Amino acid sequence: MNILQILPSLDVGGVETGTVDLAKYLVSHGHKAITVSAGGRLAKELDAIGARHYNLPVGRKSLINIIRMIGAVKEVIRREDIDIVHARSRVPALIAFFACKATGRTFITTAHGYYKKHLMSESMSWGKFVIVASNIMAKHMVHVFGVPPERIRLIPRGVDIARFKFRDPASRRPKEFVIGMVSRITPMKGHMDFIRAVSILSRKIPQLRAVIVGEAPKDKYKEDLELLIRRLGLAGTIKFTPATHDVPSVMNDLDVLVSATITPEAFGRVIIEAHAAGVPVVTTKVGGIVDIVEDGKTGLFTAPQNPKEMAEKIFKLYEDRNLWKGIAYESRKSVEATFNLDKMMEKTIAVYEEALRTLNILVIKMSAIGDCILSVPSLAAIRAAYPNAVIKVLVGIQSREILDGCPYVNELIVCDLKGKDKGILGLWRLGRLLRKSCFDIAIDLQNSKKSHILSALGLAPLRYGYDNGKFSFLLNKKIKDDAPYLDPIEHQSRTLKLAGVKLTDKGLRLWPSRADEEAAQKFLIDNWVKPEQALVGINIRASAKWVTKNWPVSSIAALSDRLAKELNTRVVLTGASEDAEFARLVLSQAKSKPIIAAGRTSLTELACLMKRFSVFLTPDSAPMHIASAVGVPFVALFGPTDPARHLAPSGNNVVICKSGELKCSPCYSPTCMKNFLCMKRITVDEVFNAMKSFLVNEKEARIESASGNNAS
Repeated sequence: MNILQILPSLDVGGVETGTVDLAKYLVSHGHKAITVSAGGRLAKELDAIGARHYNLPVGRKSLINIIRMIGAVKEVIRREDIDIVHARSRVPALIAFFACKATGRTFITTAHGYYKKHLMSESMSWGKFVIVASNIMAKHMVHVFGVPPERIRLIPRGVDIARFKFRDPASRRPKEFVIGMVSRITPMKGHMDFIRAVSILSRKIPQLRAVIVGEAPKDKYKEDLELLIRRLGLAGTIKFTPATHDVPSVMNDLDVLVSATITPEAFGRVIIEAHAAGVPVVTTKVGGIVDIVEDGKTGLFTAPQNPKEMAEKIFKLYEDRNLWKGIAYESRKSVEATFNLDKMMEKTIAVYEEALRTLNILVIKMSAIGDCILSVPSLAAIRAAYPNAVIKVLVGIQSREILDGCPYVNELIVCDLKGKDKGILGLWRLGRLLRKSCFDIAIDLQNSKKSHILSALGLAPLRYGYDNGKFSFLLNKKIKDDAPYLDPIEHQSRTLKLAGVKLTDKGLRLWPSRADEEAAQKFLIDNWVKPEQALVGINIRASAKWVTKNWPVSSIAALSDRLAKELNTRVVLTGASEDAEFARLVLSQAKSKPIIAAGRTSLTELACLMKRFSVFLTPDSAPMHIASAVGVPFVALFGPTDPARHLAPSGNNVVICKSGELKCSPCYSPTCMKNFLCMKRITVDEVFNAMKSFLVNEKEARIESASGNNAS
């Protein structure tokens, strides 16, 4: 693998040391290690181990610089043929994210800080995987930045144990007692509390010496600390020492390390460095430190900003030699078992391999129920082409029930474009939600303006769909929508081919539950339907919007009566809840009193109910596709729409369409100026005869099956 790490600089610090350690490990295991930063004292170490360093000002927060650096990092990625870019700080992460999107490379972050929520920090949540060093940091990234838990990877930091010689507690100096802090000199690190604790201890420990190791980003704060030291009369006790990469030598001089941090931190690398050297630790109980220290066993906890308690805990170690020795031994064991550098590196490489192996695919199909059912063959084909991918479908709230239980999909992302996701702000919120899944591929089966916008907002590097003029410039892999007279599934297959997906099976499927089966059976029992009684279904309306697709009420009532009278068949009227009044109108005109199921079943319950039908009559609508999915013969009535473009893939159907008799059909209009002639010209006789043929065939098949059983 070719790995690029990007961070502001390579001066001394935990993040910087970790970057160099990883580069060494990568090179020693045959990988290419590239680092981009503004340079620093550790840059020379990269040259010494054969890792390449590019000196670029990727830590500057200037917008102009960020834009310029995106181009520069893109060039590095292409020149070095980088597979993964690993960002370790916020501004570099922002730069790397867009460079990766432009080059199609994998982007990973490590959240080293307990970031506050603002725009710049958001970039640390954009990695395909977000590496954290502690459980509390994982919770922080999930709850504050909305990172899905499945994208979090917990890897505790590790130290190179070989660099830290364990100092046997028996060698402890009998007179001088040295305590120290090793960290950046900033207010959040709690140096003033440490100094006040030293003041308390100086009156109890005769040979006390304290050191503060680190650099001060702001001179004013260090001056304030020096003033406090003089006021407390500790100038001869506390000394400042510059930051150094030679942490083992610092630890070798300490009897106790103090971490006085007052705000939560992601981890606390210096603590495990002290553990490796056998130096007991007194630390505030904040942030990721609780994952490192076990109170009384591998260290002692103290409350933040409580110098008195801190002094008491330090004095306890000074006074109790057995406690001091016990903590020293247990701390070393803890590092060897859990915070070993090799283990950290192995887990990091495993995350890299997983990131390259894992593919996240977004399929967009937000439209009506019928269109969602027609996407099932495409979903099956995508799963067959990418068996190990994580496939998520953006589906409309009205259609989500169709894909519940679908084995080809890992997750449904439900949107409500007429409700909470309405308008520009709604689309923006949806786009932000999509970005959290870090999709590698977006396959737009909707091919509308909104779907093309959402495909782009999701920031998938590869976005497939039709070049249809509906904001299709937002797609980067597209095909002209210039092939007429394709059935809906064949129309989708042209997009799939662009993504390397071959669609071979056009069969529709649904996955109703046992509860759905039981609900359908209860509905039949409640309506006094005998097991042997023949049933037919009639879907009374296509939709409230598409009134031009509907067959007249009088025709449905007349057909119901003929089916009951001539074929001894009971009719079930199906439809949505808004069709219930329409069903009652049919009932008022029919003498045979059909059963009303409109508005009384869910979609999947309707699918189970349909299995009892000998034949199903429907206009161009979602229930037509449900009938196809459950294998029920159907008669389809087409008027304003073209059956060649919308007919469900089923060999067991009859289509009745009068469009050839009218110049205006198919018109694809929900309103009509010609009194709905295309649907009114469909007669009760021809529909009855079409349905009768299915009923007769079923009856003959049943008789033949019974004869065969009797003979056996």
